[in-house]
Amino acid sequence: MPTQFKLNTGAQIPAIGFGTWQDADAQHSAVITALKAGCKHIDTAHVYGTEKAVGQGIKDSGIPRDQVFITTKLWNNAHHPDDVEKQLDKSLSLLGVEYVDLWLMHWPSAFARGEELFPKDGNGKIKTGDVDFVDTYKAMEKCLEKGKVKAIGVSNFSKAEMERLLKETSVVPAAHQIELHPWLQQTSFTDWHAQKGIQIVAYSPFGNQNEVYDKGKNMGKLIEDPVLVEIGKKHGKTGAQVALAWGITRGHCVIPKSKTEHRIKENLESDFKLDDEEMTKIEKIDKKLRFNDPSESFGYKYYADLDGK
Repeated sequence: MPTQFKLNTGAQIPAIGFGTWQDADAQHSAVITALKAGCKHIDTAHVYGTEKAVGQGIKDSGIPRDQVFITTKLWNNAHHPDDVEKQLDKSLSLLGVEYVDLWLMHWPSAFARGEELFPKDGNGKIKTGDVDFVDTYKAMEKCLEKGKVKAIGVSNFSKAEMERLLKETSVVPAAHQIELHPWLQQTSFTDWHAQKGIQIVAYSPFGNQNEVYDKGKNMGKLIEDPVLVEIGKKHGKTGAQVALAWGITRGHCVIPKSKTEHRIKENLESDFKLDDEEMTKIEKIDKKLRFNDPSESFGYKYYADLDGK
């Protein structure tokens, strides 16, 4: 039985998800492949432009809707309380579903309101908005009451932002999606979430495997780290599979992305537990290395109090 974790809502979330960032054209068939291979947790976002393909893929897979855990995310241009539900309705319409299992605020920062996903000023800089993430989250809470989402959460928040959110809102986030991998382990931060009953969902679980990350281009790949490769040999697994197993052993969901059937199946075969000795070895390779930080382009200081500069 594939590993699942229990959210603070009581719902189960499959430990291994399928990430659908990038390659919008490839997502329809990739989602069908993932679902037929046994993955029941699909992660998308409004800004990815993949919601329609994801929804169609789920429908065409023949897997009943109630057997698939769907996550999507609220984008920065719709943080104003009057825009929040409208963007959710758009996401539901594109996905072709009546509800999503988990809905996340993609970033704690707002862009200027409007249809443009990346509104720019005359100098080509992102036009930021002045909506407070607490107000955005309160509008998300109302969508939860209406049943359009089964659970709400956040993504890319700092610890101070999380603490403020808990203090000033009434629904504890069900999940927090963050960059997390053996080179960016953030143990004290993830332990804090466990104490609060907030599920961690790890994106970029392979670190600098993604070609869009400039940082990390001139170093070896995380999945080729000798420690991960050595542990993998013991289990008959790859370094990539060990990176995912590390996350699951820590109690986190992991959402690798892949387009090829072989890789998708390989990722699903990463649902195994590492022992204490193996986990201790991996602890020692933490480089506090963050690959995804759009602070400069988004005009907001992210991760202010976290590892990974």
